[in-house]
Amino acid sequence: METDDNVFSNSDITVTYNPSACINAERCARELSNVFRNSVIPWIDLDGASTSEIINQVKKCPSGALQFCLNKKEAC
Repeated sequence: METDDNVFSNSDITVTYNPSACINAERCARELSNVFRNSVIPWIDLDGASTSEIINQVKKCPSGALQFCLNKKEAC
């Protein structure tokens, strides 16, 4: 079953999550739990950390299910 990407934005950054690509390594939730939350909806809260912390964590996603773009520098 194919699912749509989830899109989360604030004034600085847009983060997308593709659940069909996710391998559930849970690295995001373990390492930056103020942003990537297991038991709260919406599960991504971009106000939970600085933009640079979020970018660094998204880059660690082993499956590529999490992606980001900077709103003012790129077309998201």
